[in-house]
Amino acid sequence: MQTLCIEDKIDKKKLKQDFQKSMQDNDFENLINHLKVEEQELLYNRSNLEEAKTEYTNCQNCKNLLACKNKITGYAYLPKVQGGKLLFNYKECKYKHKIEVQNSHLKNIYLVDVPKELQNAKMKDIYKDDKNRFECIKYLIQFVNNYEKGKIGKGLYLYGNFGCGKTYLIASVFNELAKKNKKSAILFWPEFLRNLKSSFGSDFEEKMTKIKKVELLLIDDIGAETTTTWGRDEILGPILQYRMNENLSTFFTSNLSLEELEEHLSASKDKIEAVKAKRLIERMKQLAHVEKMVSENLRK
Repeated sequence: MQTLCIEDKIDKKKLKQDFQKSMQDNDFENLINHLKVEEQELLYNRSNLEEAKTEYTNCQNCKNLLACKNKITGYAYLPKVQGGKLLFNYKECKYKHKIEVQNSHLKNIYLVDVPKELQNAKMKDIYKDDKNRFECIKYLIQFVNNYEKGKIGKGLYLYGNFGCGKTYLIASVFNELAKKNKKSAILFWPEFLRNLKSSFGSDFEEKMTKIKKVELLLIDDIGAETTTTWGRDEILGPILQYRMNENLSTFFTSNLSLEELEEHLSASKDKIEAVKAKRLIERMKQLAHVEKMVSENLRK
């Protein structure tokens, strides 16, 4: 028993010696002076306090997230006093917080099999040097202005050559409205159909309901899919019908004109198939203003 007491005294002496060495550092001393706890609590947490001091000092000298030297970028390991005890947690830095605030609107945008960079599409960055883009840009600006005032208008069926920025234009509109807490979804139609088909027995109904009911919807690259009666009659038809009935703004991009899309959706020479395709096209005309955009391929 006596031996244990001696060892305890030796350990505590060593802890005090190590702590005094740490206190020779001005940054460490400043940190300790802000913590109102018993000496023993400080002694037993010296290593954590050393780490906190290093990370706090890094933050004081940091210019941006790219220059972050801490273990977790954008966070500092810092102490707080609770019930006389020291607790250590990672706290978000000012640069990380600023980015989180700037990107908080992204939670309002649901992306399905489309490039993540569309999250960064901005109306102010739209390429305006090509006069062939003026009409659709004008329409989209007017749409945003009206939508923010509560005036729900038709979406846009935007078709034209490959790579001219059709999807980017509409994504920039959705991003702008997401800042006003408007929910939207952008889905690459061919891949969406494939994924939906594989989700039978799991979350099929959930996915369908979300797409049908979302406030703003972009069906991207319609006409690039292989036409099947299932995709056309069981998926596309109900989505368009619901959104038309509920007056939900719906956008489309395609390399095909509506006439070419109607032929694509017919899938066969059968008269019944042609009638079904025509019915879908009529729904799309009810949902969206049609605009052609033939412009420079911006993906080169």
